[in-house]
Amino acid sequence: MSGFFDLPTIWLIILTFAVLAYVVMDGFDLGIGILFPFFPEGQERNTAMNSIAPVWDGNETWLVLGGGGLMAAFPLAYSIILPALYAPIIAMLLALIFRGVAFEFRWRDPAHRKAWDIAFTTGSTVAAFAQGVTLGALLQGIAVENNAYAGGWWDWLSPFSLLVGVSVVIGYGLLGAAWLIMKSEGVLQEHAFRLTRWLGAGTVACIVLVSAATPFLQGEYYQRWFAWPRILFTSQVPLLVVIASTWLFISLRQRREYAPFLMALALFTLGLVGLGVSVFPEIVPGQISIHEAAAP
Repeated sequence: MSGFFDLPTIWLIILTFAVLAYVVMDGFDLGIGILFPFFPEGQERNTAMNSIAPVWDGNETWLVLGGGGLMAAFPLAYSIILPALYAPIIAMLLALIFRGVAFEFRWRDPAHRKAWDIAFTTGSTVAAFAQGVTLGALLQGIAVENNAYAGGWWDWLSPFSLLVGVSVVIGYGLLGAAWLIMKSEGVLQEHAFRLTRWLGAGTVACIVLVSAATPFLQGEYYQRWFAWPRILFTSQVPLLVVIASTWLFISLRQRREYAPFLMALALFTLGLVGLGVSVFPEIVPGQISIHEAAAP
C-alpha cells in the first residue's frame, strides 16, 4: 500500500484512536478518584463510586491496545520510548494496580474504608500525573544514538514534563466532575457543578501554558505550527479550543447536564490534535518517523 494511507499511517491512526478511547473511557473515572477528597464521606462518595462501577475495570483495555500496538507496529519506537520512560510508566502501572485494589476493597473492608479511600485517590492521582509526565517527556525529546536510547534514567524529569503531568491531573478532574453532573442529582450534582467551573478554568489555563511552551521545545514543532501556509490550518485548533471552552462555561451557567462533559472531551480531543500537529510524521519526536520505526 502506498500514498498517505500506507500501513504505518493506518497503524498510527489505530494507536491514536486507542489513546483517545482511553482518555474518554478512563479519564473520567480517574477524575472521580482525584476528586474523592472533595466529597464528604458517606453518600456522596458512595454515589460517585457507583457511577463508575459498571465501566471502570474495562477501560484499561485501550491502554493495553496502545502499548501492544506500539510494540507490534513500531518496534523500533517501542524499544526507544520504553527505556526512556521506564520510571513514569512503571509508576503509572503500579498506581493503576493500587487503585484497582482500593476500589474493590473499599466495599469488602468497610472497617478500613477511609484508608482505602486514600489509596483510591492516591492511585488515581499518581496514575494521571504519570501519564502526563510520560507525554511531556516524549514531547520534549528523547536522546537517540544508533537507533537506541542514549539518555539517562532522569531525562524524563523536567519543568515541562511536570507541567504536563499537573495538566493531565486537572483535566481528568474536569472529566470526573462533568461526569458526575450527568450521573448524579441533588447535593452531589451541585457540588460537581462548582468543581467543574474551577477545574474548567484550570484546564484552560493549563492548555494555554502547555500550548505556549510546546512550539519552542524543538524547531520542527515551531515550523509545523507557524510555517506558511500551514498556519492557515493549524490556527483552527486554538480557535476551536476557544469555542469549546466558551461553550463549556455557557453550559455550566445554563445548568446543562450533558454539554459540560462533551465539551471537556472536546478539549482533550483538540489537545490530541495539537499533539499530532506538533509531532506528525514522527513517532519519536525529532528522531524517528513512523516509516523508519515501522515493523518490516
